[in-house]
Amino acid sequence: MPYCWSDTPAPNEEELRLWPHESLPPRGYAGFLGATFLLASIPLYPLLGTLLLWGLLPFMALALGGLWFALDRNHRDAQLLEVLRLTPEEITLTRHNPDGKAQTWACNTFWARLTLHARGGPVPNYVTLSGSGREVEIGAFLSEEERKALYHDLLRHLPRQAG
Repeated sequence: MPYCWSDTPAPNEEELRLWPHESLPPRGYAGFLGATFLLASIPLYPLLGTLLLWGLLPFMALALGGLWFALDRNHRDAQLLEVLRLTPEEITLTRHNPDGKAQTWACNTFWARLTLHARGGPVPNYVTLSGSGREVEIGAFLSEEERKALYHDLLRHLPRQAG
């Protein structure tokens, strides 16, 4: 699961950290770009020593550069973290965005409500927390099954949730 409950120094405090799943580790990233270059260059071998090769090389370089840019952009966009802190008095959700900015929502624990929107949200099984006049999403970047598991996990940790 791309989330975990972490130990906190305070005895009555819990912390949940959520992050997007990253399916391509750095070694896989380099291997994929290398394999793509190798496979894309195979049709160019018969053109070695011809003027046509020099006409096609810029397009191959452009395609590989575009692939590199897209993978790198995807990796940067996935660098986000959501931290949910639970205390007997307050629930705080902080989202650390890829651009370095943080968004924070806080609510009295007694009034917080957890909701699983099976339909009607931007994604199936959309999980939200509401309280203090606002409703915020949590774990929207998780898969559908992971959001269901997160919902049931949060039900066990949040007080006063009817399910």
